[in-house]
Amino acid sequence: MSSPAGRVAATVDRVIGNLETFQDELAASGFPPLVNKLAGAGFRGRITTHDLGPLRLVSLDTPESACTGRERDASDGENLAVKVMTRGRTRIEQGRGDAELGPADLVLLDPTRTLRFESTAGAHVTILVPRRELRIRPAQIDRLIGKRIDGSHGPGALVSVLARQSVRSATGFREAEALRSAAAVIELITVALEARLGDEQPAPDEWLRNRIAGYIEARLADPDLSPLGIAAAHHLSVRRLHKLFEDQPLTVAALIRRRRLERCRAELTGGGRTVTAVAARWGFSDATHFSKLFKTTFGYTARALVTNNRALTTKTRTAGPEQDGGDQGRR
Repeated sequence: MSSPAGRVAATVDRVIGNLETFQDELAASGFPPLVNKLAGAGFRGRITTHDLGPLRLVSLDTPESACTGRERDASDGENLAVKVMTRGRTRIEQGRGDAELGPADLVLLDPTRTLRFESTAGAHVTILVPRRELRIRPAQIDRLIGKRIDGSHGPGALVSVLARQSVRSATGFREAEALRSAAAVIELITVALEARLGDEQPAPDEWLRNRIAGYIEARLADPDLSPLGIAAAHHLSVRRLHKLFEDQPLTVAALIRRRRLERCRAELTGGGRTVTAVAARWGFSDATHFSKLFKTTFGYTARALVTNNRALTTKTRTAGPEQDGGDQGRR
């Protein structure tokens, strides 16, 4: 995947007539190793990949298949996969899920878990999403893995249409545009997954946690936002509040901090404000502390993100035919 200071996208578009080569291309794209029981000497498939910020979009056109994938080490689980059917039908078994997918339907998959699927000749698009980018807790992901999401209406339909169109249009982005577009795609996927979770009646604690998470989201810019105030607003003791989140990946304070950092990153990607001003707007009064938190969370500094965006903007505004290489071929 590209970094904020790197190039935007790596693109592959190949028709492959050899199963081993096809599987090598899949592995290079981030897919787990699969054993296809139906593949023969006449195998022919097509793979197209694009990178969009932290996302990778992979379009596959394959013959009739019956595949299995073994459990993998957790270190291989950086990404989750959202698979969208575009043509044909597939039955997928993973986790507690057993999904029958038709055109437009989608399913969330975990590349580290055992997988079985059978499909007609068909086509599908898979979006590989970094786990850290999805605001879905591990317990909720367990409930979603392998479950069919209807792609004919609601948020699932929006994700389905976007995935099917994106493989043809995810090119020509500048880095800042790619990051912002990827953030929008991730947000839409999150909404679709949360809607699928909503089909099941949540436990009282989960309902309360979701309510508190929404309260936090709406007040991230409030410098006084704290566990004490959140507990009081929900008529809870601070101890009870912390107990609600004790089995979650983030404590209440860590959730506030993480969401503020994500808001800072989104605003800095858009440009126009200094790092210090953006940090202060989202509750970080100590610029040095903010810089350390930002780099620890995202793997690069806020200043590098701003510098790269400015360089791209300047290059775009000032480039003439000579800089673009438009006249060099005629010289």
